[in-house]
Formats: sequence, structure tokens, C-alpha cells
Amino acid sequence: MLKVSIVVPVYNAGRYIDICAPSLLRQSLGEDAYEIIYVDDGSTDDSPQRLDELAARHAHVRVIHQENSGWPGKPRNVGIREARGEYVQFVDQDDELTPEALEHLHRLATRNDSDIVLGKVIGTMQGPSNVFKRTVERCTVEDAPLMESLTPHKMFRRDFLLAHDIRFPEGPVRLEDQLFMVRAYVRAKTVSILADHPCYIWKRRDDGGNNSSRGTTPEDYYGHLREVVEAIKEGTRPGPLQNHLLRRSYRVELLRPVNEPRVLQRTGKNLERHFDVVRRMALEAYPPGVRDGLPALTRLRAHLLEEGHLDSLVELARRTRGIRPEVTVDDIRWRDGKLHVTTTIGMRRADGEPLALVERYGRMLLDPELLSGIEGAEGWEAPHPLGHAYGELLVHDTTRDLWWYPDMDLIPRTQPLGGGRHRVVLTGETVVDPLTLAGGRSLEPGAYVVWASAQLLGVGRRARVTRSEDASRDAGSGLALGGLGFGSVKVGTPPHLVIPTWGGPGGQLRLSVRPPGRTTLPHRIYLRTTSAPPIRRAAVTVLHRLPSDVRGRAKKLARRADPWSGG
Repeated sequence: MLKVSIVVPVYNAGRYIDICAPSLLRQSLGEDAYEIIYVDDGSTDDSPQRLDELAARHAHVRVIHQENSGWPGKPRNVGIREARGEYVQFVDQDDELTPEALEHLHRLATRNDSDIVLGKVIGTMQGPSNVFKRTVERCTVEDAPLMESLTPHKMFRRDFLLAHDIRFPEGPVRLEDQLFMVRAYVRAKTVSILADHPCYIWKRRDDGGNNSSRGTTPEDYYGHLREVVEAIKEGTRPGPLQNHLLRRSYRVELLRPVNEPRVLQRTGKNLERHFDVVRRMALEAYPPGVRDGLPALTRLRAHLLEEGHLDSLVELARRTRGIRPEVTVDDIRWRDGKLHVTTTIGMRRADGEPLALVERYGRMLLDPELLSGIEGAEGWEAPHPLGHAYGELLVHDTTRDLWWYPDMDLIPRTQPLGGGRHRVVLTGETVVDPLTLAGGRSLEPGAYVVWASAQLLGVGRRARVTRSEDASRDAGSGLALGGLGFGSVKVGTPPHLVIPTWGGPGGQLRLSVRPPGRTTLPHRIYLRTTSAPPIRRAAVTVLHRLPSDVRGRAKKLARRADPWSGG
């Protein structure tokens, strides 16, 4: 038996076949261990000829031609039926696999006898996802955030799919991927997550031809969402687990039309139409425990939706769209070859005031100033303000478009503001280890930027990690850095230089990783003047005392040396 069958549904893919094919043909697993099954869904362009030519040149490629079914579901089902591999990996016609994807995924699958394996997804259609924060050998939908990954670009044990008759709906069915995935998740005994290696490259087509970009009506879309909800109910018993699984679709799909920006973009009958459709579904399809387990602001939106307060939802969206994250870098320093970053993360309203809680008569109320005058929202209680608070720092490899998650210990707490007012913040330390950050491996040469992500009181935001203003004014602190940097370290064998700087938009925390033997003379001067605090302070003092024309030339030299300056 073959180890893996790659199944690719195809319809009028044209040149994208030639873009996708090389990544599938050259897998490190070996041509004798896997096959590629292209299922042509009645293409009317030159796709059938392109596919037949591929099959003629490569023995591990098969092509199945069928009449057009109008959607990827039937071609995928045909691929499952015809597959000769122990595992099936779905790939869309305009996406790619990384060279060692099948090898890594299959190894993890066989080690754990996994029913499903999720491989780290990258590309222009995929932002950071903490589903891929760490590799997980064995988990289920009960103990891992699998519902945050509902695309089918995964590896499935074929016998598992056949034994449970898990199939894609056929024909023009919206959310067919979600329906397939929730049926699989609730039945899977073992799911594995591969986060250490990027596997799937999910790409946005330059001609806008991705399947997910097709238009629909609210009645059609939410009719199909009901099928997803019913599939979860069929596979689980009423109670905490079922509510937990349903909460994702309520929060993401159901509330989308009454949340910013959508509720502010639609007007008149169009807005009312979407509102009526999602309100009816909220009342009919979801148990009360789903809404009750949402964070404060999200739960308020659900309450306003179910009570029929459309105008209140519009006004709430106007006010909450201006909420911004506030990330304060309290300390940053190298210790034992690791960069230790201490941060405090909170939220501020559009007027600059903290997003607050107010304690009244033993109850904790969600920011009364924010909600003042909104019918149905005043006096809204936040009984468990820390229960849904979560945040982390992320490191973005801009060279390879990868996201990595450093070890962190960010603790939610309430911070007194006076007068019975409090704010929820996340405080703690994140440790960036250049030797292990990239899935247990050292960072490769390239450019990295640091971001913060936080969920507080139902507000989710991502922000650049930038130098705090107070620290910037303190030329003697470990944060001030004189605008030049705060020292480099050599790590690994062979050694690489890791150079942290503040730069780019807003003075964002950035890391440059490069082999030391390849540094230029200006860069070596730059490193020397930023590697030790006394030299750094002396360099800043001298720079400020230079004549303006000489100072300009010196700054130009620094920009040439700084890999983040873009100059």
C-alpha cells in the first residue's frame, strides 16, 4: 500500500496547474511511496490536456475526468474512493506543499496512529494561528483548539473516513469544508498537529479565482451554516463540549454581519435582511449555554442580536471599532543567549481612555462610558473578566512568511485606575530563544519582526511591539538604546549574529539574523557601537555633538549598516 494519496480537485485551473504541480511531484517522501490524483471536474479550458501530459510524464500521477459537478466536494469524494494510500492529503489546485510536507506529516501520523494530521499552514490566505503554536502528538477536539482550523488542507487516514462515511457534500454547498471538518473532528480519536515545519502554502490567486471568493445570499450562506451546527449536535451530547464547539461559529460567522466592519458597511434593507437572518438562526439553532460562555463584549452583541436591537449593534460597532491595543515594553535584555521581553498589554478606547470595568454594588460592569446611551447595553455585567483574557508575542519571519511563538508567561490581572474603575491587562515575560524558536531549530538568516496579540473582554487586536515613549526619553535605560540598537549576540554552531533593533513603522522591535562572516564594514561598526552600553552611550553623545552635515553622513552610514532601515 502507498503511504499517501494527494487528492487535487481541478476546474479550469489553467496555468495554476503548472504552478502547483512541481511542489507535489518532488516530495521527499519518494515517488514510490505516494501518488497524486487529479480529479478534473469537467474543465472547459486546457486543464484536461495539461493534466494528461503530467500523467504521461510521471508514473505517480493519475488523472480522473468527470462531468462538471459545480463544486470541489464531488471531486474530493472521488479522490477518497480511488485513493490507494493509507492517508489522503487534500490540496487545492492553486496551492502548494513544501518539499518535505508529506514526509513529516506521515511520520507524525504513523507514530500516533492519527486519524487526522494538521500541518502548519502559511501563505497569502493564512495569517498567524495559535493552532500551530506547538507540535502536538495526540489531541482531540475536546482538548485542543481544532475548531479554529476548518479548512480541509490536512492529512486524513483513509480507513477513518470510510468507516464513518465522512464525505464532502456534493454540488454548490457553501461551507462544505466546515461541514466535512466538524464531522471528522467529533469522531476522531487521535488528531496530531505539526507546528515545527511549514507544510501547506495557501495562496490567494492573483485573478481572484479562489473558491472561497464566490458570492452568496445571507439565506443561502446561513442555511448552510445551520447544517454545520446540526452536524456538531449530531456528533456530541448537549452540554459543555457541544456548547464549546458551537461557540466558534456563533462568534465568527453568526455575529459577523452585526459586528464591525460589516454592520457599518451595509445600510437599509440589505442590513436589515442580514440582521433578520442571523437573529432567527441565533434564536433557533443555538442553546443558551453557547451565548453565556462568550466574553463580555461578544456576549453583549449576542444579547442585542437576540433581543432585536439592530440600532444598538450599529452604535456599539461605531464605538468599539476605535479600540486600540496598548503594548508597553517594561524591560528588554539579553540573558543566557535569549532575549527576555517584559510587556504589559491593555486596550484603550478611541478617546484614549482605558477600556475599563467599573465596580458597583459588588458587580463588575463593562465600561459604562463606552456603553452610555446604547439601548439594552447599559449596566452590562462582566462577571468573569479574566476568564477569557489571553495574549502572546509572535515573531514573524518576513523572509519566509512564517510565524513563530516564543515561550511566554503573560498573566491576566485587573489594574486599579481609581474611583472603582479597573482595566484588564496582560503582564509577564516572553523569552525569545534564537536557537530553538523555529520549531525547535535555530532562526535562519533573515528579517524578523515582533508583534503582540491579545483578547481582552471580547476585543481581539494585534499590535506592533514598539519602544515605549517613557523609555525612549531615558537615554540611560536598557530600553532607550539611543535609537541605534541594544546589542547583538552570537548563537549557534556555526555562529550567527542576532541583532535586535527598533525600526520600521512605529519603531517596531525587529531581529536581524545573519552569518557574522558576511557583515559589511559599516555593519561591523554598527555592531561594535551598539554591543555594549558604555560604547553605545558614548556613540550617541558624540553623534549629537557633530555638525549637522557630518551628523547626517554618520546617520546615513548607520542606515546602511542597519538591515532594517531599507536604505
